[in-house]
Parts: sequence; structure tokens; C-alpha cells
Amino acid sequence: MPVLTSMADVITRKLPKVVSSEAHLAADYILAGSFLAAGTWFLLRQNRRAALAACICGGSTLGLALLTSYPGHPKRPIPFRFHGRIETGLAAMIATMPEFLRFENDREKRYFLRKAGVLTVLSNLSSFAPRYPERIRPRRAS
Repeated sequence: MPVLTSMADVITRKLPKVVSSEAHLAADYILAGSFLAAGTWFLLRQNRRAALAACICGGSTLGLALLTSYPGHPKRPIPFRFHGRIETGLAAMIATMPEFLRFENDREKRYFLRKAGVLTVLSNLSSFAPRYPERIRPRRAS
């Protein structure tokens, strides 16, 4: 894992969980949209590899957000608690995309490293524990 992502993980792992599930959902969509917009930008700058990497990362982030069952939203295949674990792997994938598609010497590499750091911080500051139990059992009268 690159240094920036590792540092972001170490610094934010023990901090209090202040990002709500609604804010996390909005951040996921913003992150996916920024990746897809960056893919267009990189394509206009004639860097097809970086454009492909941005589209892959944007599609992966958007797909994860669309398949996640956020608290208070309709049921979907991926539970919100598991979303956080998948997101850790997604951040690692984003950080290593420049090496995987062989544009590690281009300046676009910094974009992917920063986004991986942002995703790591977002994931570490989000509370993936359910706020309310899904089913509250009534007390039995003794």
C-alpha cells in the first residue's frame, strides 16, 4: 500500500466515528462522480491509461454504492457493515491502479493516490455499526 494511504489509515483509525451513513452515501456518490469526470479529463489530455483507470475506479465505487444497503434505505445485497471492509480493498485498488496500468511515472498518479487517501479517511471516520437494532424484542412481563 502506498505511503499516503498507509499514513491516512494509521492517523484516522483510532479517531471517533463522526461520519453518518447518509454523509457516507453522499461522499460515495461524489467520489464516483469525480472519478468519472476525471476519466473524461484524462482522455482529453491524451492519457488513455489514466482515463481507463479513472473509469474503472469510478464504476467500482458507484457499483459498490448502488449495491449497499445503507441504514434507512431499501434493502440491497451488500450490508452496510460489509461495505466498509470492501471499501478498504477498493482504496488499495485505487492506489495501485497507476502501477497496474503502467502510468506510474505520469503526474496523474498523484490523483489516484490522493483519492485512495480520501477514501481511506472516509472509511475510517464512518460508523458502520447499526445505530438501532434491526429488531427490538419486547420485554416479557414476569
